[in-house]
Amino acid sequence: MFWYDGKLIETETISLKTTDPGLIYGATVFTTLRVYKQSLDHRLTQWLTHCHRLEYSLKTFSWMVPNWQQLRQEAETLIPHYPVLRITIFPDGKEWITGRFLPQDLEQIQQEGIRGWVANNGLYERSLANYKTGNYLGAFLALQQAQKLGFREAILVDNQGNWLETSTGNLWGYKQGEWYTPPIEEGILPGIGRSQLLSWLNQQKIPVHQTQWTPNLIEGLEVIAYSNSAVEIVPFASIAMDSKTLYPNPFHPNLQQLRDYYQYNGDNDQEY
Repeated sequence: MFWYDGKLIETETISLKTTDPGLIYGATVFTTLRVYKQSLDHRLTQWLTHCHRLEYSLKTFSWMVPNWQQLRQEAETLIPHYPVLRITIFPDGKEWITGRFLPQDLEQIQQEGIRGWVANNGLYERSLANYKTGNYLGAFLALQQAQKLGFREAILVDNQGNWLETSTGNLWGYKQGEWYTPPIEEGILPGIGRSQLLSWLNQQKIPVHQTQWTPNLIEGLEVIAYSNSAVEIVPFASIAMDSKTLYPNPFHPNLQQLRDYYQYNGDNDQEY
């Protein structure tokens, strides 16, 4: 079931006009959030932050904003059925809210890591990378190719070979007591999970640098992981490049410094 334009629909199809810019150009903005303890107000759900991101993009594009109260009411009806919600807004303000489940092996990949693939091809560039728009073709193609090759996730790069982000999340690296993540200025999505983790590390006085991920930096990293609002933190156990394979440590004890954010806020039931 899903919501579209104020209607709860219990089929697998959506009806759009052939002239709808969302259909023709991928002209939508969206956000994906994980609902913790079936509450939009839970600290980890970050409902207001997700809404603010949608609103910022809509106003930047001069598109109509939805009825936020109605949006929340519709989202709440899906919470008993789905732990993850995807909220899409069209240029005319129509909403489309769908739900999905967490990966069945999420706990396993969080602990053991995954195999990644570096998508060294200009074909995989993301359009309007600083915004979460419906035109996600570059990231989709990269992930599709990675999975065809037997990998779980793709890593997107710029024209100089510097790493930017994964096809579904933000990158984190660790070496010699310090964390690293690519800066927004490099043309990456300012993920909500990324923002929360940056604040957490700063609060804990753990060094974290927003810096360009050059080949020299990457090869010295002891840990490489990615984050998004649904899967939290997933480390890489191996990453295939053109000429070599990297083997970061998915069991590194200092990964706990990132995981602590979710454990602390998950155990603390205080809500906004």
